[in-house]
Amino acid sequence: MSHDLFEAARGAMQFAHAPYSKFPVGAAIRADDGKIYTGANIENLSFPQGWCAEPTAIGCMIMGGGKKIVEMAVIAEKLALCPPCGGCRQKIAEFANAGTKIYLCDEVGVKKTMTMDELLPFSFKTEILG
Repeated sequence: MSHDLFEAARGAMQFAHAPYSKFPVGAAIRADDGKIYTGANIENLSFPQGWCAEPTAIGCMIMGGGKKIVEMAVIAEKLALCPPCGGCRQKIAEFANAGTKIYLCDEVGVKKTMTMDELLPFSFKTEILG
């Protein structure tokens, strides 16, 4: 992984809107078009209506023209090695393949690298529905 993906995730975390949880998270995707797309968590007073950093980055990727996640970095201010939640894992899987690398970071860099299959074994596969 290039250092630029980590830096992009860390930079994105600064845009988090987390006034309730006080738990900023940032994510960065390197997409199949070679571009880096970022996202941060965005909370809402109606708690279930907020969303995580990973789908924010995925939305930016899709709107920017990217189709597939080549690699992704995730960082949280208050928790080193913060893995994507279950819902985010399935959202990532929609645009990744089993070997896509997911980097879990702390404030200084990547601390753990996982494949999508390790992160979400036995997931719904998009090819099931054709």
